[in-house]
Amino acid sequence: MNSPKRILYFSRGLSTHDVRFLTSLSRTDMEVYYLRLEIDNSKLDEKTLPGKIHILPTLNKRNFRFKNIFGNLIKLRRIIDQINPEIIHAGPIQTCGFLTALTGFSPLITMSWGSDILVDSEKNFFWKWITKFTLKRTSIFIGDCDVVKDKAKRLGFSEKRIVLFPWGIDLKHFQPGINLQLRNQLEWNDKFILLSLRSWEKIYGVDLVAKAFVEVSKYDPDLRLILLGNGSQESEIKTIFEEAGMLDRVYLGGVIGQQELPDYYHASDLYISASYSDGSSVSLMEALASGLPVLVSDIPGNKEWIDQGTNGWLFKTGSVENLTKSISEILKNKAHLSQVGIEARKSAEKKANWEENFQKLLFAYQLALNPELRKGD
Repeated sequence: MNSPKRILYFSRGLSTHDVRFLTSLSRTDMEVYYLRLEIDNSKLDEKTLPGKIHILPTLNKRNFRFKNIFGNLIKLRRIIDQINPEIIHAGPIQTCGFLTALTGFSPLITMSWGSDILVDSEKNFFWKWITKFTLKRTSIFIGDCDVVKDKAKRLGFSEKRIVLFPWGIDLKHFQPGINLQLRNQLEWNDKFILLSLRSWEKIYGVDLVAKAFVEVSKYDPDLRLILLGNGSQESEIKTIFEEAGMLDRVYLGGVIGQQELPDYYHASDLYISASYSDGSSVSLMEALASGLPVLVSDIPGNKEWIDQGTNGWLFKTGSVENLTKSISEILKNKAHLSQVGIEARKSAEKKANWEENFQKLLFAYQLALNPELRKGD
């Protein structure tokens, strides 16, 4: 099969994931153009991207709005005419994917970011319609786990044109270790430290983590929590700690860059995520690769990674009571944590190797250029 020489990578913002994709694409012989839909709140600067990447002017100087869709469409068509890409790689589905589908460009590779197809597609009739519209005009669909693939199939997309690509991480950057310096800095060297680093938005359930921490801490004064990130629930989450008088047992670290993240995994004893929806969570992969035992919600995406009691634990999604109970049980069996951490690393090495998984993206590009495939099923 032929490989593309010129692609347009079209994403909503500039996240650490986008940087990872673009950096790896820059190492191929392809000519890569990067187009951002809107200026987001990311601290990442386009200067962090490899010089080989052609950075195009951002379509919107503020957040994208559907009322501005025709103006965006005109700009996008002009860009397509100028650079004449062989493939457009676009996502999320209802924004970048939808805009590209409206232009009629083919072949279009639509990449799901997890919540776009699992949650956003069910918001209302309009969001479901634009999801189906985009998928109908998609040549190849990329999903990061089985639950995303299954949802695409339920929306009418052919399994033959789905490529599973669980993204992955740098296993050299995230590997087992201990960071006593950070523990000493926090004066928590003899404490049991929980780590949460999901965004403070309702979908990620960080408020559940806060409530469960408070409940367990009532009976275990040596429990501590490193809470990274930020979001719209900031006031609510801080109030939970303040009302319980436990703010001094929590470290609020804000948003942490990729270079510093391993220090926090290495300083912690247990990673927690109470997310209501996820595909293959990158932070979960990072924790596993760091040899850090994990406790995560039992959503389908997490179940694909966690073998209960072997490389981590699952708790009932949305249940503060069950999360509280799970933390308490883990604390009673600390001696088992070391073996769980060893198994966590093994599972990451088996499934989360970015260098290996990235080849699946290149395979998707090749499939998209296959004329017979693009004729449909």
